[in-house]
Amino acid sequence: MADASCDIGLIGLAVMGQNLVLNMNDHGFKVAVFNRTVSKVDDFVANEAKGTQVVGAHSIEELTSLLKRPRRVMLMVKAGDTVDKMIDLIVPHLEAGDIVIDGGNSLFTDSNRRTKELADKGILFIGTGVSGGEEGARFGPSIMPGGNPAAWPHVKDIFQAISAKVEDGTPCCDWVGENGAGHYVKMVHNGIEYGDMQLICEAYDLLQRGLGLTADELHDVFAEWNKGELDSYLIEISRDIFAKKDEDGQPLVNKILDTAGQKGTGKWTVISALDTGQPVTLIGESVFARCLSALKDERVEASKILEGPAVKADVGERTAYIEDVRRALYCSKIISYAQGYMLLRAAAKENGWNLNMGGIALMWRGGCIIRSRFLSKIKDAFDKNPGLENLLMDSFFSGAVNQYQASWRKALIHAIELGVPTPAFSTALAFFDGYRTARLPQNLLQAQRDYFGAHTYERIDKPRGEFCHTNWTGKGGRVSSSTYTV
Repeated sequence: MADASCDIGLIGLAVMGQNLVLNMNDHGFKVAVFNRTVSKVDDFVANEAKGTQVVGAHSIEELTSLLKRPRRVMLMVKAGDTVDKMIDLIVPHLEAGDIVIDGGNSLFTDSNRRTKELADKGILFIGTGVSGGEEGARFGPSIMPGGNPAAWPHVKDIFQAISAKVEDGTPCCDWVGENGAGHYVKMVHNGIEYGDMQLICEAYDLLQRGLGLTADELHDVFAEWNKGELDSYLIEISRDIFAKKDEDGQPLVNKILDTAGQKGTGKWTVISALDTGQPVTLIGESVFARCLSALKDERVEASKILEGPAVKADVGERTAYIEDVRRALYCSKIISYAQGYMLLRAAAKENGWNLNMGGIALMWRGGCIIRSRFLSKIKDAFDKNPGLENLLMDSFFSGAVNQYQASWRKALIHAIELGVPTPAFSTALAFFDGYRTARLPQNLLQAQRDYFGAHTYERIDKPRGEFCHTNWTGKGGRVSSSTYTV
């Protein structure tokens, strides 16, 4: 009989899995590990985990036999079918009340399904987002657990011990909500991450093409930005990237091919935004910007045929230009988070989740890729008004965009005059202008829909919900089409 003394089992010894195991070990938890390529288990125990309490298992049966009850088994495997196949292999070795944890980047609908399917078998499921990359996993990630609430008390101590902590020691980990809520919040986190990265790239492009800044000068600008309200992990690493030299002493960043990859979580966020009817335009443009970057060969050919501005733009005084770009970045970032939170609110309503919006900002304050000083302001906003409809309605954020909008607009005028593409900056400003507009031109759009398809419209002088149809040509009938609400 195996010694069932391990606190948790982990399957999947890729970089995130290994680092989480070492993190758990640092905090006094005894971890049993298994990997489908079994040689990886022995290799890990003999090298990275040498001198630790980590126990290697050579089968799932052996792994589960090493665990204290209720057994806790965490999967750090590729999202999709692999998770389902692994769950099918584990379940026969579990009993009622045991817990399966999926720590990969799974689609939230899969986590909804798995919570229910496993509950039917008496097994408790947790689907949790884990953010922070290799370093976060090793020294303190942001952890966003959802699933079966009955499982939370059994994993809370481990998760909160290994997670990042904010200044006062509060862990960047708390229960998010039922079913797929944890993975949904992680998905939106990743979507916001796409937005943040694209915005920073656009700021970089405006600085290098508008002012001709060198990598060393860009390093100095970003170092300065990181001391102020843009203080964040992504600004920090961008600062470091600009300083990195290749073997020949040239900036490495200049030698990297400009085609971006993606793993799908940004796309999922945009699809969810479309499904819930939320105008999450900035994350959408960030995904499309990656798609456009991937058309490298086409762009090279197009660059020989399609012309940019004929006249060299005058960007004015250097310090003022840099500050305009910084403010544009800050305002656009506010819009991105406002949109992300609109999506969280809509999804919570649709799925019956009771999401703690301020708590989510706190979970993102440390350990994760989008960690920033900025997030404490989001937490403050929701602490002040838990029912806050939109971040832009909070006095801090409305004050910032109102104060900075002249610079934001100036930066975009520079971009247009220079011919520098700024899809995320531009859509952020367009959203801001749309959101603050009491009357948009969609009255004409509704007239057009009624004209060609008898789709009906509402009138400003009639109660909401009362639909009218006009026979615009004199030839149409009196019958209107059925309507639907977006």
